[in-house]
Amino acid sequence: MARILDSFPPPLQLTHPTLSRSTWPRCSMPISPNPTFCSSISHYNQLTKAFAVPRRNAMALILSSYMFSEFGFDNLAFAQQSVGFREYIDQFDGYSFKYPQNWIQVRGAGADIFFRDPFVLDENLSVELSSPSSSRYKSVEDLGPPQEAGKKVLKQYLTEFMSTRLGVRRESNILSTSSRVADDGKLYYQVEVNIKSYANNNELAVMPRERVVRLEWDRRYLSVLGVENNQLYELRLQTPENVFVEEENDLRKVMDSFRVNKIAV
Repeated sequence: MARILDSFPPPLQLTHPTLSRSTWPRCSMPISPNPTFCSSISHYNQLTKAFAVPRRNAMALILSSYMFSEFGFDNLAFAQQSVGFREYIDQFDGYSFKYPQNWIQVRGAGADIFFRDPFVLDENLSVELSSPSSSRYKSVEDLGPPQEAGKKVLKQYLTEFMSTRLGVRRESNILSTSSRVADDGKLYYQVEVNIKSYANNNELAVMPRERVVRLEWDRRYLSVLGVENNQLYELRLQTPENVFVEEENDLRKVMDSFRVNKIAV
């Protein structure tokens, strides 16, 4: 049975008597909305819609500016709170990990478990398990050294992302492979790959000059592999490359938290 535990206290709540959530001014209100706050929110929406990347920094900047103007320096610390984490424990299948507390679980995604960022949908995590009836893994070393495991992981990704559209081209690279022994005494492999997808803007055009190649997406894929219960477990993290630059520390905390556990019989 899976359960979710809070591993950190809940985020701080605004407690200023004039700024509770129910009394925030709305830009559509006909009665004297706060122009500074509304323009800030409008600016934030434009930022996230146009770039969808530096949302934490943008929101922190907006909240900092607003609270500075309203309350002074003492309230700036609120806008710079780092993301907290929750822990997901699956006792039935035997694994656990931590994930950003603002991520949401999506059911029916095909994986054993799936969470994603509610703002950047291309940023998500999932866990895949090998079939207990068709696999008898003893150690993650059954995959070979980390470099060989990295090739298998990349091949699997490219197979899953195979496209039948005309004019689609994929570029892929293994960025790093490594192994580590975690505090549970088990060996884990870590694999990082980059995949770029290119497509023609008009794949049916007759003349080559009318088929302009554009970058569709550029993503970082991070996998953590572990073996327990004769099964291979894989934690997968997917994120756009430009988002990875912003959130690398948080994503690596998720990777480091992944554990495979013995299932009680």
